[in-house]
Amino acid sequence: MYVTIPTDYADATPIVPLGRRGPARVETRLKAGSYLYYQGDRVEWLYQVTSGVVRLTRLLADGRRQVIAFGYPGDVIGFPAGGEHQSDCDALTDARLQPYRRSCLESADCDPVLHNALLQAALREISAMQDHFMMLGRKTAVEKVASFLSVLSDRVGEDLGGFKQLKLPMCRSDIADFLGLTTETVSRTFTQLRKSKIIAIDSIHTIIILRPTALLGLSSGEHD
Repeated sequence: MYVTIPTDYADATPIVPLGRRGPARVETRLKAGSYLYYQGDRVEWLYQVTSGVVRLTRLLADGRRQVIAFGYPGDVIGFPAGGEHQSDCDALTDARLQPYRRSCLESADCDPVLHNALLQAALREISAMQDHFMMLGRKTAVEKVASFLSVLSDRVGEDLGGFKQLKLPMCRSDIADFLGLTTETVSRTFTQLRKSKIIAIDSIHTIIILRPTALLGLSSGEHD
């Protein structure tokens, strides 16, 4: 999952499970904290997340970390670049993933329907990545955090009366490395949103969105 423009994301074609078509292998299960693959590994399989959340990260030459994306159920991860994985992938929670051979993306010979589904997933990833890069370069810290919460709320938020409850399996430093901010800035922005009564912080990993319209407005630059 990349952070895109929330309204665009809500109108997008929903991501649906690919099922078990074609030459896949038995579902892969990961315990929280374990790795699926590492940067530089040869790509043999693509994976669709069926449950749980995974994290894609990459280390810069100076040792700094960039969180590339978070993989939620329905997301396809592991697309190759030069035949290799361009990031590490580890599980933030216990997760299940359905593997598909890389060859099914590169050729329709195995299953034309599966080939098209994987191709469409790759195109969605490119489009979302472009939107995410624009967000990194153009939005303020408040707008970035609001966008992050809005997109997650649209996708995995649980209805809680007139509010939405949002589970965050990632820590504040993960969010910071994903949004191009410092951990302190992310924490300060969460506090700012709480004091404005836009969100409530139930626990370090649970956010209640009290005013979703206000949050969406902040993500678009509509500051009070």
